[in-house]
Amino acid sequence: MSTPPTPGAAEPSLTYRDNVPLPDDVYARLLSFRTRLRRFERWSADQAQAAGLTPAQHQLLLAIRGHADKRGPTVGDVADYLLLRHHSAGELIQRAEAAGLVTRVRDAEDQRVIRLGLTEAAAKCLETLSALHLAELERFSVEAPLNP
Repeated sequence: MSTPPTPGAAEPSLTYRDNVPLPDDVYARLLSFRTRLRRFERWSADQAQAAGLTPAQHQLLLAIRGHADKRGPTVGDVADYLLLRHHSAGELIQRAEAAGLVTRVRDAEDQRVIRLGLTEAAAKCLETLSALHLAELERFSVEAPLNP
């Protein structure tokens, strides 16, 4: 049984492969990657707002449209995709439905299940945003690949 580390004690050097310590440039590459991720998230939020959506609404629309089951995702599916609690996802969906972005439909096979879909306006908005995001991601990956 191991004892927990003492607060303030030096951590042992972490290794990646074959017990070789991580070289200094790895930290610079990870910092660069994390910074680019934050910039992409900020850019994405700005694009959503310019399209008249909140960033959370944009992510919701993508979760619905990207769901593999063509019947549409459930609230639980959306909560999983967005890393939200079920009730938080439900509130987001309720606001999006009130804004004319999302529809709710009872599952044909199980009437207890509610499936989500996009309105035509939301689908068009998402398509435009997704095209912008694909172009930005291409630039993002060409600009500074993670592996040198």
